[in-house]
Amino acid sequence: MRYFLVEKLGFPYASVIVLTVQSCAEDEKDPYKYPTKANIRSALRWLVHGCRPGDSLVFHCSGHGARVRDRDGDEIDGHDESICPVDYETEGRILDDEINSTIVRPLPPGATLHAIIDACFSGTSLDLSFVCRIINRAGYFRWEDHRISSYKGTRGGTAFSISACNDDQSSGDTTAFTGVPMGALTYSFIQTLEEEVKLTYGRLIMCMYNKIHEAQKGLGLNGASETQEPQLSSSEPFDIHSKLVAI
Repeated sequence: MRYFLVEKLGFPYASVIVLTVQSCAEDEKDPYKYPTKANIRSALRWLVHGCRPGDSLVFHCSGHGARVRDRDGDEIDGHDESICPVDYETEGRILDDEINSTIVRPLPPGATLHAIIDACFSGTSLDLSFVCRIINRAGYFRWEDHRISSYKGTRGGTAFSISACNDDQSSGDTTAFTGVPMGALTYSFIQTLEEEVKLTYGRLIMCMYNKIHEAQKGLGLNGASETQEPQLSSSEPFDIHSKLVAI
């Protein structure tokens, strides 16, 4: 993802922080580049620090996700979604409530956040107010209003989340694309953006769905329990077939 952001989208190299468990020559001796709960929290705060109108922010998470029981009554389905740091067994998960309050609510007018969450149970990992449900393969859609009690919007900016699956689905790595295990959402997201220009959000989601579906089909994963449907949510509803993706 860092290569794509820097080489394809023009983000400055110094503006990208990567936390990873994989060996990286430049980062392997830096304890702050390991995806612990404390480091992830710090990186999330860094992402929005000093954010100004016109800024484009990207949060990419490829790892493990989980659902936990909602304790404060702000979830339609009764569950909070979460990401799992490497030390979650001792330090705990990072809930969608915290992710929302850290990187969504501070967004000022004119700032944009795109989150790409490649994890299980990740449909509403940012707890955004509106969830887009694509009804059929012809592209018909409707927005679900997920506002219940507490405010989960921005200070005037716009937030989008593109996640690997619905809140009740699992996502997975696959070798079908390149022969090397990788997140199906991450690969299909990057490939779609590289292949098409003037891409709408509706077209992006449909293309990603088709790529993932074909990869699963090629591996013989056709059961209902193996379905993985990319999910779009936003801080505000819009026409997904006319609004262009701008990162």
